[in-house]
Amino acid sequence: MPGRFYLTTPMTDIADWIGTDAASVAQEPPRRNIAPGQEIICLTVAGFAHMRWGIIPVGRKNARGRPVMETIVNARSETVFDKSAFDGVGRAVVVVDGWYEWTGEKRRKTAWRIFGADPLIFAAITDVWVAPGGRDVAQVATVTCAPNKDVTPIHHRMGVLLQREDVGLWLSGSAEDVAPLMAPWPDGLLTIEEATDVDWTAL
Repeated sequence: MPGRFYLTTPMTDIADWIGTDAASVAQEPPRRNIAPGQEIICLTVAGFAHMRWGIIPVGRKNARGRPVMETIVNARSETVFDKSAFDGVGRAVVVVDGWYEWTGEKRRKTAWRIFGADPLIFAAITDVWVAPGGRDVAQVATVTCAPNKDVTPIHHRMGVLLQREDVGLWLSGSAEDVAPLMAPWPDGLLTIEEATDVDWTAL
């Protein structure tokens, strides 16, 4: 949807691949289990930045005028530019090697690793939460859409994935310009395998 990310490719290689500078994140360690609530590396128009994965929409309201209380980890593409809860958000991309999903019953879940031939670029939105004490916390949520045929057997949603050449458009284009980008990834480009080698307690 995605549930968790992983990124073991060095950030210098990621930066070279996407065509930007990695000086600010060059020393990032490999991470095999990146969960919501943790800091992740995002690319904005200003460059790479660390942001908390999950938007706390303090002060935002839903269509009925009621406060939005839940932390938003994934935002639906169908409504991301329509809901008042997302008024004024920025945009970013999250570049990772892949993500994880789970199937099965609560105590018998199977973890799946999903990846492509190249790193994956997730479309995302950003916001700033003013934490107690006045500290600004940069936040990010990935944008989701309907799944492609690769992902359908394991989840009813998938993250919006972008081509490298569309990153600039996503970051700075209008809502109308980026609407065509929020579509399922082409079928047959993702590999899905059981993830039996990850320590899910090691965060």
